[in-house]
Amino acid sequence: MKRILHLISSIQGNESYSLKLGQAIVKKAMEKYPDSTVEEVNLNDLDIPHLNPQILQSMFTPGDQLTPEAKESIRYSDEAVKQLLAADIIVIGAPLYNFTIPTTLKAWIDHITRAGVTFGYGENGPVGKVTGKKVYVAMASGGIYSDGPSKGYDFVAPYLKSFLGFLGMTDTKVFRAEGVKVPGIKEHALEKGVASIHID
Repeated sequence: MKRILHLISSIQGNESYSLKLGQAIVKKAMEKYPDSTVEEVNLNDLDIPHLNPQILQSMFTPGDQLTPEAKESIRYSDEAVKQLLAADIIVIGAPLYNFTIPTTLKAWIDHITRAGVTFGYGENGPVGKVTGKKVYVAMASGGIYSDGPSKGYDFVAPYLKSFLGFLGMTDTKVFRAEGVKVPGIKEHALEKGVASIHID
């Protein structure tokens, strides 16, 4: 049995390709690991605050020194970290918006990046503390970014793999529903993406 965390960041609702691809990943993970639990979190519903001076200061303040106001400022961060650490499999819906990830997903990233909690500093530099996880990214894009002339404009897959690896999540795979706006490709983009899914 695995604990699966499915993060949704698309603003397209049920029409979202990254949502549909993410759901397909979750389904295949459930087939491989029966009786697993799934926690689905739509980041758009949470009104996640962007980092500000108070939140940042609270993140670096020892817990026993936090005021009630400071504790409240990092309440979401604490919850997000708890969800992340409790999961065995993380499925991240990541549509490509203006060549990068949605702001809600970036806000989630900012809140789970906690020195001394999700990463630390060793003699040779930063060390990720979020280990033993499998991460599957459900990426959707209107054009083709896995190869060809637009590959250099993909700041979703490279960024997420680099960032997640920084926190210790080095077992990350990206599945794509791409070309969803391209005639002749869009008709089978999701089907092709789903067919590419492989759960370890």
